[in-house]
Amino acid sequence: MTARILISACLFGEPVRHDGQAKTIDHPIVARWRSEGRLVPVCPEMLGGLPTPRAPAEIQGDGGGAAVLAGKAAVHDNQGRDVTAKFVAGAERVRAIAADEGAVAALLIDKSPSCGSSLIYDGSFSGAALPGEGVTAALLRQAGIAVFNPSQLEDADCFLATRD
Repeated sequence: MTARILISACLFGEPVRHDGQAKTIDHPIVARWRSEGRLVPVCPEMLGGLPTPRAPAEIQGDGGGAAVLAGKAAVHDNQGRDVTAKFVAGAERVRAIAADEGAVAALLIDKSPSCGSSLIYDGSFSGAALPGEGVTAALLRQAGIAVFNPSQLEDADCFLATRD
């Protein structure tokens, strides 16, 4: 069986980012995965009930996505609205999709309060980033799913090869 991989819908080419844009990744590995039928596009924020476009949101408090899941941090948009429940709901939907699809890995866009796997914005809405993971990345890792960012495509490809 061919191992499946979740991919941030914006990387897949869908205009679902907070600003209504895509951030399509154009790479031979991703093109091959697409042709092999491995990719499962997901947007946790939309799956959690947020519209596109939407106000930018960032994690408030220390600990990133794992702290949000533990109730020790929150996600607020730049208008001050608490959107934590939507981010957690979206992450839970993505985890369920991963289980339904048999996904063993995820390729997620960095800096997102949902998908960030190695970097997230620092919560100040200044554009500054810090090491950390978003809510969905944290939940997927807790579920045993390997999470990669676009700079780790070769690592992700090697990982998938061991799962086929």
